[in-house]
This record gives sequence, structure tokens and C-alpha cells, in this order.
Amino acid sequence: MPITVFDALRGNISSFLGGATVELFLDEGGTTSADSGIHERLIIEGSPYVFTADRPCLPFTQAEKKFCRELLTAFAGLYSGFNLEGYAAHFRTALLASIMDITVARSLRGDHSKGFWPIQQLIQLLKHLSYQRYEGTPATTGFIVHRTTQQNLKSLARQRQHTLFPLQPHQAVTPAFFANPLTYRYVDGTNLFFLTNIQMQVTGVVRIGSSTVKNDVERLTQRELFSVVSRAGSGAFAITVNEASEIEVLTSPAKLLVRRKGGWAIFDPDIFRSFLADSIDPTSADDLLWTAYALSKSRHGTVILIHNRGPKQLASLKKGSVGGDDPVGRLLVNGIKGQTITALKQASTLLRILSADGITVISRSGKLIETGFIIDTSHAMEVVTGGGRTTAASAASFFGKVIKVSQDGPIELYDNGRLIYRFG
Repeated sequence: MPITVFDALRGNISSFLGGATVELFLDEGGTTSADSGIHERLIIEGSPYVFTADRPCLPFTQAEKKFCRELLTAFAGLYSGFNLEGYAAHFRTALLASIMDITVARSLRGDHSKGFWPIQQLIQLLKHLSYQRYEGTPATTGFIVHRTTQQNLKSLARQRQHTLFPLQPHQAVTPAFFANPLTYRYVDGTNLFFLTNIQMQVTGVVRIGSSTVKNDVERLTQRELFSVVSRAGSGAFAITVNEASEIEVLTSPAKLLVRRKGGWAIFDPDIFRSFLADSIDPTSADDLLWTAYALSKSRHGTVILIHNRGPKQLASLKKGSVGGDDPVGRLLVNGIKGQTITALKQASTLLRILSADGITVISRSGKLIETGFIIDTSHAMEVVTGGGRTTAASAASFFGKVIKVSQDGPIELYDNGRLIYRFG
């Protein structure tokens, strides 16, 4: 029975792990931990089971492993609590609808000796708010859940040049919290945030200083908010509803749990760093991965190739350029060729380059080689199902690592013609 119920969750767990193969089976003895992948034992109603996850070519990060352990603990507890004869379908439905939310709330609570319901209640409120519009505009808001004293928060605000508005007495986050439109129109989750303790009591509002945001990538990826969270006490986090009506949970060290299209996904920079480790320097890799997330969030598609061969091989791949041989376009492209992606990001140019049509080609040293590049897709060595970007990404990945961002949000990683990871 646990395996049958697990089958209902398989797709969600696999998607959360970027497309990994996941299994649950009865431990009949003799099984050993695998050298790679995730291998966790658990007890359900006195019987031993083993959960495995496998993702060839890309190792799992510590954050993914931790999340799986929380999920399995929740699964075992829920199964034991709901397993009543004649109610199997009810149980599977309840489990499918709630287990990922419960796992997110448990992982954010941290101290497992205490309840996670206040966090879960906030998540539920924000889920409802993500469907709400106000005069045709999506409702947005944000909370910084701190784990430090008010005095430390005041000191943090001064150091980071933010403005803190304390609230006395503290106000609980109740089901009626968003009855006042100011809670999601004035406090927008971009510049203003509610300050909340771990019991979900609002202790004030903080305004993020505009001078701390240096470019459009940092704005879209909330880099300053990550800085605040990292200084707001161990286990602090921020949770927002953004303009795309998604829920974003920001933790320290910098990672994102994102509720998109009705399901949870993890944006873990360590996954992308592992993928790019042998292809480009660490600074350029970080600039690329956060820019990819910014494009995903703003719903702009792109294909990025980190080319690992020489100029002659690149020339043989070229079928044309977006805009053809237009002299104005040629002037603009020649003006940015050879610049590092770090410099282009700091100048708020990189997002505009990547969101244009065609492939952007980057060297192993992190410099822009080509943009608006149209690849000869005959280099794809097998039949590819999908649109033009998918075909281009698959063909290009025989000549280096490829990051593809779809216009509807997902980020995909390609290597040697294969899709090896998918976020969102």
C-alpha cells in the first residue's frame, strides 16, 4: 500500500529533483547505500522501506538530499495517520495535495521538536493571494521571517541603509490578514516587506533602500533580500508572492523554493555550479545562473552555449544571424563582443542581450563571442521533439554546455545532446 500511494507522488518528487528517477520499495534485506544518488531508509507502520533517487551526470546537492529526508518523514507520518480501511483514495488525494507544502514548511521550521503550522498557514494564505487581482493587477506581497532580536534588526537596517517601521503591539498573521488591500498593494514584496517572527507575528515593516540594488539581474533575483535574510538569524527566510503570481521562498545560503504552476521546485545554485564547473570560471558561472533565473522569472526565453572548441568549429556551426547582415545590428554586436558577462551584467546589458532571438555564445573565459547566433540544427545527432529553442539547445550542446530558458519559465540544462536537468 505505501508503494501504491508513493506512485501518486512520484511525478511531483521527480519534477522537484529536476527529472530524476525516484523509487520506493520494500527493504527485504541485503540492500546497501549507493555511491551516487539518494538512498534513504524509512520505517512505515513497522516495515522497512528504501527510497532511491537517481540523476545521471549531475549529482544531488545537500539541499535536495535534506528536502527528500523531510519529505520521507512527512510521508511516513501521514501514511500512519490516515491509513484507514476503505479510505485509500481519500488518503492519496489528501497526501498528493498537501505533502509538498508540509515538507516545505517543515524544512523552513528547522526545529522539528516544534510545530510548523504557523508557517504552513502563511503558505496557504499566500497560495490564495497568488490567485488574486486588484484592479486587473496581480496581488504581490512579502514577509521576512526573522530569528533575531528587534535590536539586531534595527542595527541591520542601519548597516544596510534600509528603513524599519516597528509595530507595537505585534499583530498575528490570521486568515483575515489580507482583508485590507494595503497588505498586498503597499507592501509589494519588492521594496517593502512585513517583518515577522517565527510564530508568524508581524513585528514591523522594512523598506529596502534603492541604493543597494545595482542592476536589473540583482533586482529580479532579490539579491539584497538574500543579504537581509543571511543577517536576520540562523534559519531566517523570506517568502513573497511575485508579479508572475508565484510564491518564492528565499533562504540562506542563497537558494529558492518556488511554487510555480501549482507545484514546488528548488532553484539551487549548487546544481548549476556543478553543471558548469569544468566549462567556465566560478564568477561567470554565478552570473549566468542568476541571470538565467531572472529571465525565467520575467518570462523571457534564451539559449546560452559555453563553447568549448575553437573559432573554426564555431564558424562551421553558424547558419546565420538574427537580423541577417544588417549594418546597425552588426555595429551593436561588434560593440559588445569580447566583453565579459560579468561586465555586461553590471552594465544591465546582459539581460537584454540574452532575451533577444538566437543563441548567445560565451567562451570558457566568460567572454561574449556571438549573440543572435543561428545554429545549423543538422548537428543534432538524433531526433529532437520540441520547438526551435529545444532543437537549437540540443544541437549546440554537442559543442559545450547549454542553458536554455523557455518563454514560459522552465530552465533546462543540456550536455551532449541530452536534457539532464529541468527547473520549473
